[in-house]
Amino acid sequence: MSPISVDIWSDIACPWCYIGKRKFEAGLAESGLADDVTVTYHSYELAPDTPIDFEGSEVDFLAAHKGMPPAQVHQMLDQMTGIAAEVGLDYDFDALRHTKTLKAHELLHYAKGQGRQIEMAERLFKAYFTEGRHVGRIDELAELAGEIGLDAGRVRASLQSGEYAEAVDADLDQARAYGITGVPFFVLDGRYGVSGAQSPEVFAGALRKVAEERADA
Repeated sequence: MSPISVDIWSDIACPWCYIGKRKFEAGLAESGLADDVTVTYHSYELAPDTPIDFEGSEVDFLAAHKGMPPAQVHQMLDQMTGIAAEVGLDYDFDALRHTKTLKAHELLHYAKGQGRQIEMAERLFKAYFTEGRHVGRIDELAELAGEIGLDAGRVRASLQSGEYAEAVDADLDQARAYGITGVPFFVLDGRYGVSGAQSPEVFAGALRKVAEERADA
């Protein structure tokens, strides 16, 4: 059987996407199909108008972006921190550097070409949500790429040239074609969509369903 494709639309700046990554990984392990699945990350920008260097905290950004009182934003982030902790993630919204994620998406396409996209996605999520790293700057992204074994110099040159900008645009166009309006969004075998950070059991069941349908075909 050819591998089951799982295409994941997500944004590095999306807290639910990192949580969804953990839940999907647990569901994949539970399904018993880990050796029969290929995972590809695709670009999605939650806030494309975000400046690279946003002057302010995550509370400042969300209060302005969503029109919410700061106290309500604090409560929302506290809840999100608790949800992340349930899947072993240590979110630090006080340290978080809000930024435009376009170059981070280009880096994920570069890493895909080197066979290291999954590791790069994990490194970017951790850098953004737990370490307070600036994932909008090319030098910082090149350094993060070097930490997972990619050539930092080549990454820097790639991001400066924008060689993967069209690939990012193609992902965004495909998201619109699918009608994706929120992330994470998972497309299994090009046929089934799973929206949101569902439970591991939901992901495991969906993967098994695809495998069973293939076996019966």
